[in-house]
Amino acid sequence: AVAGQAAKGEAEQARQMSPTEREWKQRIYERLLKVLDLSLLGSLEESAARSQIREITGRLLLEESAPLSLAQRQFVIRRIEDEVMGHGPLEPLLADPTISDILVNGPDQVYIERRGKLELTEVRFNDDAHLMNIIDRIVSAVGRRVDESSPMVDARLKDGSRVNVIIPPLALDGPILSIRRFAIELLTVEDLIRLGTINEPLARVLNGIVHGRLNVVISGGTGAGKTTLLNILSGFVPVTERVVTIEDSAELQLQQPHVVRLETRPPNIEGKGGVTQRDLVRNALRMRPERIIVGEVRGAEALDMLQAMNTGHDGSLTTVHANSPRDALGRIETMVSMTGITFPMKALRAQMASAINVVIQITRDEDGRRRVISLQEINGMEGDVITMSEIFMFERTGVDKDGNVLGELKPTGVVPEFQRRLSRRGIDLPVELFSAGSGKR
Repeated sequence: AVAGQAAKGEAEQARQMSPTEREWKQRIYERLLKVLDLSLLGSLEESAARSQIREITGRLLLEESAPLSLAQRQFVIRRIEDEVMGHGPLEPLLADPTISDILVNGPDQVYIERRGKLELTEVRFNDDAHLMNIIDRIVSAVGRRVDESSPMVDARLKDGSRVNVIIPPLALDGPILSIRRFAIELLTVEDLIRLGTINEPLARVLNGIVHGRLNVVISGGTGAGKTTLLNILSGFVPVTERVVTIEDSAELQLQQPHVVRLETRPPNIEGKGGVTQRDLVRNALRMRPERIIVGEVRGAEALDMLQAMNTGHDGSLTTVHANSPRDALGRIETMVSMTGITFPMKALRAQMASAINVVIQITRDEDGRRRVISLQEINGMEGDVITMSEIFMFERTGVDKDGNVLGELKPTGVVPEFQRRLSRRGIDLPVELFSAGSGKR
């Protein structure tokens, strides 16, 4: 069914309106707005409203004797229906399950990300006003607004997709709309192995790490797959545990029965009523959590997260934007400094070394594939420096003729200290898993 939807979505996107169809669509759309009672339409069920729009649009096309074939008329009717009830030119893109990101750079340029790669589409808006109308419809549906007094909006759609809008005067080339699609189909560990993101030895190790209640930071760039990997790791959490998730925009899809989901709230137009991730982390500590999962640490909440990891809430999971595991620690240091509390650097690093057990680095390569390229264990402190051991690494060997990255994810031969800790908890990770040469793609 999904494959059929994907094929239909790609066909819809490939089928763009001809100049004649576009002209008739605009003409009939303007007539429709004059004869249609929009207030009455709002009181109908969506299916009934769409049916009424199709009926009236078809009648108007007949009255105008539009020189269009039956297929063209149906296509124009569908586009007008999308314009009134849906998201206009974006509707075919939103209906395509293979698209993960929709990036609108003004009315004349719409990109999508499909299978990890950006593609320029033929989708166009009539002008800035047309695009702003669609943006208003999107943000007003979730109780937000965007105008010159509030030119930036970050919101979540009903289906979980994340939306970011920035408009003139901040955006110089017209309104900018970014939609990060919500994954309907949850990926499994087997999917990640099949896609080459991880391999079987690493999957076993990650399962043991989560079951053994180690504190994990997932590091990576934008679109690298941090949240996807976090979802996979959260699936290893035993169903008997109480999990509290904290996110800026709810994306996690945990399958455990005992999950409490918390989401931040931006301040209102007067700058009041905002609830930050730091507020939610502090509150979560009073909710008897057995696990705290923070979707992404990006500010002063890093300090509260470290405190939670150090005060009995082991097994916590979070993500951070960084280019390497070492950079991830540096970013957490920087974020702690945002609290305004001055720590001696050595004391802060000692707390980080005590709180965080494992850092996983994930990246998106130029071939569009997401890969875990490093798993490192934090060993402790040597002087003022946090010491780390790389347990798994992706060894890149080149690029094939099709542009696919070649390489192998394999153990480095270092047996982590957590192997003995997990063994004492009854979690068996054989030493052979960490032997150099045991990792197979």
